[in-house]
Amino acid sequence: MVFQQRGLGVRRRLRAVTGVVSGGLLAVSLATVSGCTTETAADERPGGSARQSAVTVLHRAADVLVRSGSSRVRTTMETATGGTRVSIRGAGAYDFGKRLGRLRLLLPRDAMGTAEHAPITELLTSGALFMRNRGAGIPRDKWVRVDTTDIPDGNLVTGGATDPLTAAELLRGVRDASLVGEEGLGGDLVRHYRGTTDIGRAARAASEGARGSLVAAARGFDESTVRFDAYLDGLGRLREVRHRFTVTSRADGQEAAERPDAAGRRRGALGVASTTELYDFGAPAEVELPKPTDIYTGKVGSPQK
Repeated sequence: MVFQQRGLGVRRRLRAVTGVVSGGLLAVSLATVSGCTTETAADERPGGSARQSAVTVLHRAADVLVRSGSSRVRTTMETATGGTRVSIRGAGAYDFGKRLGRLRLLLPRDAMGTAEHAPITELLTSGALFMRNRGAGIPRDKWVRVDTTDIPDGNLVTGGATDPLTAAELLRGVRDASLVGEEGLGGDLVRHYRGTTDIGRAARAASEGARGSLVAAARGFDESTVRFDAYLDGLGRLREVRHRFTVTSRADGQEAAERPDAAGRRRGALGVASTTELYDFGAPAEVELPKPTDIYTGKVGSPQK
């Protein structure tokens, strides 16, 4: 399968995501309240006497999910640039042990409130993303397959949702974190952590199934540091995590892009916030990957901006 990348980097892919609001399609080939920021912030796990650092608890979040089996999922991908905010929402289920998930994504409506594109179905698996109802000339009964280890962002944002287990794997790269406090979430008491994680460090510590995608992301993102807020329940299960990615557009030249504006922000900076919510643990996640005959084998071009 050949994808017309045309040398696109993560910046171009993210611009394509924001372009959804103006009639473009989400494309495969497109693309703090606590002052404590050290690993000494402590967290006491319920049911045990040992006190563990916030960093240690977050490093283990992905392993806890794998032992938890499966859950239902809600996702939100938001981009903000030039005063325009675009939101892509998804819902589905995920089997953490098998590393298989299914999401149904709803793309933004136009200025008149009309849906510009039918919902997209995504199947998530180790190293690959399958999309159906992709549009742009792809038959409705065909799937598009993308190797997530071969795109610059590792599919952290390209597909409009972050793979739920990859979102947890990103926390293996946490360097600084603090326990903000306890809050209510979905009727349960959860612990709210805030800090920063490093994509490259997460890639080196990731499980085998997530390593390839995170290695690609570590190479592709302009900034490897990602801010996050994470909420864990009393069993150590990740209930919600929000990552804030920043990509700098250098369309006007690298020097201009790196020069801050009056507010101290770099020009051309594009903010992408990916939120993953996990709930109803134990709910079945039935995912059947497409047969080879159901996969589109033609070219998928990038929307021209």
